[in-house]
Parts: sequence; structure tokens; C-alpha cells
Amino acid sequence: MDDKIRSLLAQITTLEDELRGALHEGEERLYYHINGKKVEFERTIRQTHRKLKRGILRWIVTDRPQNLLTGPIIYGMAIPMVLLDLCVSFYQATCFPVYGIAKVRRGEYMIFDRNKLGYLNWFERLHCEYCAYGNGLLAYATEILARTEQYFCPIKHARKILGTHRRYDGFLRYGEATGYHARLEEFRRALGKEGVEKAAAKS
Repeated sequence: MDDKIRSLLAQITTLEDELRGALHEGEERLYYHINGKKVEFERTIRQTHRKLKRGILRWIVTDRPQNLLTGPIIYGMAIPMVLLDLCVSFYQATCFPVYGIAKVRRGEYMIFDRNKLGYLNWFERLHCEYCAYGNGLLAYATEILARTEQYFCPIKHARKILGTHRRYDGFLRYGEATGYHARLEEFRRALGKEGVEKAAAKS
């Protein structure tokens, strides 16, 4: 990949981050503000939320029956999800230090804040937190695997694939053999620098 493409990809990533930040700030100004780790709503919004909340009985009666019927299947998926969580966490805890790869911070991918929404009953909150865990877990596992792929095989596929991780666009073209091993070392050193840069940003 030439320098121009690499520069354009870096610019796109920066702009996407800025856009996400601006959208989040707009939402925060309209609906809530964050005080440390706590999400806070204005009193009038909290009152409106409480008025809009559906009681459990009404919720069960008005909810789609197929949702209740499939509930055991959905929540049964908690077992393989927890196993995945344990396995990928164990993998990165034991192997990433050996490879010199910065560990993925679980808390950056699993956010549990929908339980603060007053217009949701406890059943709806449970659903929301379950979805947050499932999607957060997959994003967390994807980043662990993306860093692993960057370390061992930062090469694009010959065919177009859907749902690529954020590192994929920076990988080498399929069949780009010249200087492959030297470039592979560059990718590995970049993974090590990420950890140093994050540590420096915190201090």
C-alpha cells in the first residue's frame, strides 16, 4: 500500500472519530450529561421518562408473543457467550505480553448504562443490558482477533468481504510479496507502539 492511500485512510479514521465525537456531544447536550462515570438527566426529563414507562403486566400483554416464546433460546446463548469471553480474555492475557501487543481493554467495549433509562421497566432493562453484553463482547473479541491478525498475517483477501475490522484497510494487498517480511515486522512494531502511546496519553 502506497503512502497516499495510507495517508487517506488515516484522514478518514480521524474524520470518523471527530464525527462520532460531535454526534455524541449533540446527544449529550439534548438529553443528558455525564458526570464522571454517572449519566444524569434533568429532573423534567426524568419525570417524562417515568410517565412513559410501561408496567410489566401491560408490557407482557402488548409485547409480541414470539418474543416470549424465543426468550429461553436467546438467554440460553449466555452460556457460549460467557465461554467466549473467558477464552479470548485468557488468550490475550497469556499471549499478548509474549507478542508485545497491547491488551484490549474490555471496559471500552462493554458499556452498561441503559439501566439508567427511566422509561424502561426492569424486563426491558435486562434485555438492553444483555444486548450490550453480547454486542460489546463480539466487538471486544473482534479487536483481539484483529490485533492477532495484524501480528501474524496482515494481508487482505483476494475477494471482497463484508464486516471487516477497522485494521483491515491498512493491511497489505493480496499477492504483494515484495518486502513482505520487512513489512510484517513494521506491523508488529506498530502494535507495540500502540500500548506505549496509550500509556503515555494516560499519564
